[in-house]
Amino acid sequence: MFRLSVLVSLAALAMASSATAQSQTYVSKHWTEAPGAVSVTLNGQTFVNQGLVGAGHLSAATSDFAGDTLGSFSGMAVRAWKKLPDGSYSGDIYTLPDRGPNDVGSVKGTADYANRLHSLHLSLSPEGHLTLTPTGGFYLKDATGQTFTGKEPGVNVVTRDGIRYPSPASGEGAGHISLDSEAIAMLPDGSFYVSDEYAAGIYVFDKAGKQTGAIQTVPALLPMTEGALNFNAEKAPDTGRRNNQGLEALAVTPDGKYLVTILQSATVQDTAGKDKATRNNTRILVYDISKTRTPTQPVSHYVLQLPTYRETGDGQPADATAAQSEMVALSDTQFLVLSRDGNGRGKGTTDAPVFKSVLLIDVTGATNLAGTPYEQGTQPVARDGQLVAGITPVQQTELINMLNPVQLARFGMNLTVSPSTSMTLPEKLEAMAIAPALDPKAPNDVFLLVGNDNDFETQNGRLKGQAFDAALTNAKGSGTGDNDNLILVYRLTLPIGVKPYVVKPVAR
Repeated sequence: MFRLSVLVSLAALAMASSATAQSQTYVSKHWTEAPGAVSVTLNGQTFVNQGLVGAGHLSAATSDFAGDTLGSFSGMAVRAWKKLPDGSYSGDIYTLPDRGPNDVGSVKGTADYANRLHSLHLSLSPEGHLTLTPTGGFYLKDATGQTFTGKEPGVNVVTRDGIRYPSPASGEGAGHISLDSEAIAMLPDGSFYVSDEYAAGIYVFDKAGKQTGAIQTVPALLPMTEGALNFNAEKAPDTGRRNNQGLEALAVTPDGKYLVTILQSATVQDTAGKDKATRNNTRILVYDISKTRTPTQPVSHYVLQLPTYRETGDGQPADATAAQSEMVALSDTQFLVLSRDGNGRGKGTTDAPVFKSVLLIDVTGATNLAGTPYEQGTQPVARDGQLVAGITPVQQTELINMLNPVQLARFGMNLTVSPSTSMTLPEKLEAMAIAPALDPKAPNDVFLLVGNDNDFETQNGRLKGQAFDAALTNAKGSGTGDNDNLILVYRLTLPIGVKPYVVKPVAR
């Protein structure tokens, strides 16, 4: 089950695709029924998606180490991984929840949630059954030893060591740094980076979870309102990152030299007002961390053109952008990027999913905007969704189409949203991590783990002893109020010489 046959039919071979710089538009459902392997080429190299080979759920009502509803996975990192004599796999991962639940007790809106990491143990059987077992976790703390807070910061800004942070001025969470954690990137010594939605910045932590530094984002991404920095998540800024569209993706390159991050969708200045289909030209920032873990400026800055789609899939013009939600690094130029629509379990609508894919991108040959007015100012890189002349975006192709009812059905899953069930593919697939297949017969094979952010959606949720608003979570949960945590496992065959960073295999 783990390795689907590479001997695909001529029809499947015809599905192989090559990379382009221009993203695609999907006005109808972009589904596939490919039963097995599909190949793509990028700069003369062949990458093979062997298909979905495993899946596992964890109840949305699961409690974490602090007794709160667990809520994951906005980010994911593999900590240990080994293959057992019976052909199964055993591993440990960190998962990163976002800013926490909304509407807890009598408080409406964002809660004073202490940001944290969860640790889980994974067991993957030869048949593809994935078991997820919580094993603990710890809080993230700032340089002063205080926990962070998921509370919406409003307009208040605090400065520490030259870095400007969002922080609630009063009420719950006052005096704490607001953090909407979205992605995690591990370093070999156990320390790690976390990217933030509010500030579109990056924080670095030691292995115990204490902050040791920060990277303030570039001027083009800073949210500015009437000439002042404003990290609020309610009112759209005049320029900079869009609300709730911060740095969703984060990765360290296999050589350990570069830290790479991607904005979820285009900045305000690069879009046409409220037209969501013009948010497709987003930014990739590359930092050199070989000499310092907190560089002040990127060494590279590229444009990634995200797919656009029609939310209802009715064939009319595109009205939304398939925002990216995570990345993993295959090399210092090639990356996997998770791009998705907003439909599925947890959305609370009957619109079927239209586009959920893992893109393969390559920055080779793309225009480097580092140090230019596009980065150090707010000069737009696009107008009405179209790139300005002279800017070449990164190359891309689709490697995995996750809207595959044939492969999902092998693990009891479906794409039905009217009504959805606990086995319906969720809306927010937001986490990815790579683990080695450790197969002597297929030395270039890896597993790609894809997890969902379930937004703490459960009728039985609790934070600090207080219950969630069950009526709200029931509506968001599309009829049941529970949106389980999920991890999908895909198997990939990478070209010879492409060696992504994976945890060092543990001896049997």
